[in-house]
Amino acid sequence: MNFKINSCFLLLFAMSFFFSQTITLVSEKTNLPLPKVSVFDKDGKILAHSDIDGKIDRSVLNQNHENFKLVYENMALAELSFSELNKDVVKLNDRVKEIAPVIIKKTKPAKYVFIKGNFNAYVTVNNLLNCYVDGIATYVFDNKSKKVKDIHIQQYRIFRLENAKNEKKEMGSWDYNASLELPKLKGVGNTAVYQNKRTKIKELKGNLKDEIEITGEAFQEKELALFGYRFFDAKGIMNISYEKDSKKAFRDFLESNEITFLKVKHKSEANYNQMIVYKNFYPVELDFNDKDTVEEVKYNRNQSNYSSKYWVDSSFPNMQTIFSSFFKDDLKEKQNIK
Repeated sequence: MNFKINSCFLLLFAMSFFFSQTITLVSEKTNLPLPKVSVFDKDGKILAHSDIDGKIDRSVLNQNHENFKLVYENMALAELSFSELNKDVVKLNDRVKEIAPVIIKKTKPAKYVFIKGNFNAYVTVNNLLNCYVDGIATYVFDNKSKKVKDIHIQQYRIFRLENAKNEKKEMGSWDYNASLELPKLKGVGNTAVYQNKRTKIKELKGNLKDEIEITGEAFQEKELALFGYRFFDAKGIMNISYEKDSKKAFRDFLESNEITFLKVKHKSEANYNQMIVYKNFYPVELDFNDKDTVEEVKYNRNQSNYSSKYWVDSSFPNMQTIFSSFFKDDLKEKQNIK
């Protein structure tokens, strides 16, 4: 009997230890989890990004840091000390803003579906910003297959930190602007495409929207060796948001967020470098047409290309403001060719 009791206590202790390794971020208004909250340290490193359950890993926090900046929906949400953040549950005033409805220009279905919206993407290396892009783009979907046919970029601006060395054998010094891509939006019109043995799917029903999280992994047990470089521990997280209690069709689509994790190194390096790519898209307009005719500019990662200050709109997802608060003048915009 004593052995059974002791075993139960050990099990309960082990479970409490396991669960205490995470911190759950929740809305103080709704008490629901807050996914997609980024935790920055004082140096501008992104230490964590909460999952669909609002959880972050407690081990990423350093008690020597005076404060942490929490960013939600591309805006600074709070600044918390270590003691304020180092709790099992942290309630945040998420200042819920009204979700702007997507403008539907035509209601009659046609061969193609056009979804125009705002995007941003950025790369971190060892948690520190490496490069950033934002702009306006239009996705063209085949209305029958629900697959992306084309992506047209109308305007964009590129920012880079001016300290990249691109040393062949030091992958942590590289400029990773080649990874500044837009989200694929592969299954926003048909989420069933993600249902397979390689992915895990979770859903969160919020007060204002429904969110679906799709996760997958690769190179978990063995690294990939290629031309003297090593790649390991690849992970992908996609979060797609729709109108609350909707059919999750194109006209219900509200937001897409993708995060890709990959550990990289040259074979001569002792340790891996953690590369993370963030890609986000926010639709503002939906249209139907039988012809794929959309104005666009050539996407060149070495220059900006815009004709208006689209980023000053209060609804634009301007993460550059957040990053510049840390890196000041070191975050350089590439010259606009317009």
